Amino acid sequence: METDCNPRELSSVPGLEGDSTLNGVEGTDMKDMRLEAEAVVSDVLFAVNSMLVSQSLRCADDVAYINVETREGSRYCLELTEAGLRVVGHAFDQVDEALQMPYHETVYSLLDTLSPAYREAFGNALLQRLEALKRDGQS
Repeated sequence: METDCNPRELSSVPGLEGDSTLNGVEGTDMKDMRLEAEAVVSDVLFAVNSMLVSQSLRCADDVAYINVETREGSRYCLELTEAGLRVVGHAFDQVDEALQMPYHETVYSLLDTLSPAYREAFGNALLQRLEALKRDGQS
């Protein structure tokens, strides 16, 4: 099966976290948005029904699309760019050019506005982590 953008091997991206090198090219600020999108998905997957990088919409170094279904059952297509994340459709793999939604700096901010159940799941996960740290500190 052929796709128009394949995720790069993580090992081919030296210093992925916080480094400005991409595939051995020093000093570039260019990011592979598909890799960024995959990181976004893995970060919040625990707090939504489903979330995955779109396989049918075009992705490039400057844009990627993410399909998300909230715990309430609402489906969205999100656009990820350097400007942030925004809703571009109210169904998977749908881009509605007439939809003018604001950008959010983080996926947390975006999901917080879309899904009260996300907010609750995130809060519960944070509470569990804090309790685990407290237990570890007491042993």
